[in-house]
Amino acid sequence: MRPIFARWVTATFLACGLPVFSLAAQTHTAAPLPTVAGSYTGTLQAGEAQLHLVLHLTKNPKGALEATLDSLDQGVYAIEATSVSLTGSTLKLEVASVGAHFEGKVSADHKTIDGAWAQGNSSLPLVLHRRSANAVSLKPKDALFPVEGIWQSVLETHGMRLRLQLHVSHDAEGELIGALDSLDQSVSGLPATHFNLKESAFHFEVPTLAGTFEGKFDVAKNTLKGNWTQTGAEATLEFKRSDDPLALLRPQTPVEPYPYIQENVSFANLAAEITLAGTITLPKGPGPFPAVVLIAGSGPQDRDESSAGHKPLLVVADFLTRKGIVVLRYDKRGIGASTGSVDNATTLDLAADTQAAIAYLKTRKDIDAKKIGLIGHSEGAMIAPYLANRSQEISWIVLLAPPATNGEATLINQSALIGEVGGLSEPQLLASLTFDREAYDVVRKERDPAAIAEKVGVLVKESGLDAAIPPAVLETQMRMLTSPWFRFFLDYDPLPELQTLKTPTLALYGQKDLQVPAKFNVSPFKKALEDSGNKDFEVRELPELNHFFQRAYSGSPAEYGAIEETISPEVLQIISDWVLHRTAP
Repeated sequence: MRPIFARWVTATFLACGLPVFSLAAQTHTAAPLPTVAGSYTGTLQAGEAQLHLVLHLTKNPKGALEATLDSLDQGVYAIEATSVSLTGSTLKLEVASVGAHFEGKVSADHKTIDGAWAQGNSSLPLVLHRRSANAVSLKPKDALFPVEGIWQSVLETHGMRLRLQLHVSHDAEGELIGALDSLDQSVSGLPATHFNLKESAFHFEVPTLAGTFEGKFDVAKNTLKGNWTQTGAEATLEFKRSDDPLALLRPQTPVEPYPYIQENVSFANLAAEITLAGTITLPKGPGPFPAVVLIAGSGPQDRDESSAGHKPLLVVADFLTRKGIVVLRYDKRGIGASTGSVDNATTLDLAADTQAAIAYLKTRKDIDAKKIGLIGHSEGAMIAPYLANRSQEISWIVLLAPPATNGEATLINQSALIGEVGGLSEPQLLASLTFDREAYDVVRKERDPAAIAEKVGVLVKESGLDAAIPPAVLETQMRMLTSPWFRFFLDYDPLPELQTLKTPTLALYGQKDLQVPAKFNVSPFKKALEDSGNKDFEVRELPELNHFFQRAYSGSPAEYGAIEETISPEVLQIISDWVLHRTAP
């Protein structure tokens, strides 16, 4: 479940920041030119406003292009492209999270990409220029001090790896000024003050965090090395001069070659007139094998449920396939290589897509049609019981963070808990929840999306959120509020389905999940399955785990990207053991 306009969240050592909103990423490309990879800069002129963008094009281990974008003026970094394609000299990018599209021509020397950026009803020219490889090691040309420029570092604390970005420049009076970003927490532009550079000694403070850096500037190595102190804790910190954020570390993401067979497949939802694209992974051998369809959580998710640099469904698929289970995962409609529109689909429409995936599995001779199950996460964990109650073809289901309350209760509970973790005072928390309820009332009363957007926009301005949330994030959330999906989800109650569910069921909750909190869902979930007369179900609350089943410090969504672990190995083993027990010959 996605936070809706949650004001502020906290993620341990660095505090205070806007919540992380999930961005899907799935790339597809046709024979990319190897030399097009690199970093490019460009400027969008939107009326009087300028947005400076940095495009990072890289190749994955398969040689396919992947892309991320930085919006420097908005303080938003590493926005993942939903799809990337290069056909001839034409480069196309889709960024589903902000409803944007870019198409441009790559010059013969690969130094420029000349095209147009389309978002909403607007289309603006955008020319991107390749950034020279050594540009990241130089201080700005107009620098008055040798420490001016952009610096990158990593702070490791509470089991998390926080990538930091320090901006240092000078003001009109020739005094040092700066700001600090915590990239993995979506915290940008925290004012840095009290800069002091005496010979090699370098000092600055970040009042918002009550943090201080004391270190040494090494001219030869282009580093700032010292100690970061915050609220009584101290850690060693080394900044290196670079414009490019440090790479994410995701040790659980599997890398080819795999010890199993992988196929890209497609199947149709004929009633919706769409084609869904996905990946099926099969153990080696004659089969037939038991199989599972993976169902992602809410939002514009790709087949891997890519979020904050993690690919949880890819990790689950890899683990289960190595255990002898066929796994099918697919891009949601309108995402990646799937057709249709995710914006216009309700939860029940998405359930029909999963039913199409099951029908596809039944056509394959290498799959045991009597041993097909579902694994759903969050919204996917609402879809699985719905389908299991209507199909004899589903022999078992695994539910990860399944909601047992209606949509509004789920959203209000998560907003309250995230606000508490983020340090909101009682009056601030009350104001935030009041805003949420007023916005939901508007969605219920108004049928016209334009009217919803107008009235919620008034609420946003009255609450001051327009100044607190980056425009791209605000636009994304407004699109969601006015969508058919949100109108349906707001009042959908999963309990009636659970109260009639007799399919073997494993339900797992993270004790630190703030989005589908265990304390509001475990008890009603258990009672519902007891009332159903289900003879084979297990409900477990797992300590220290968040909504994505990562071992977490506070459970805040702002931590997801800072945690290297994609999903707890314990969870993978629990799922595997439970499924294998029910699919054994």
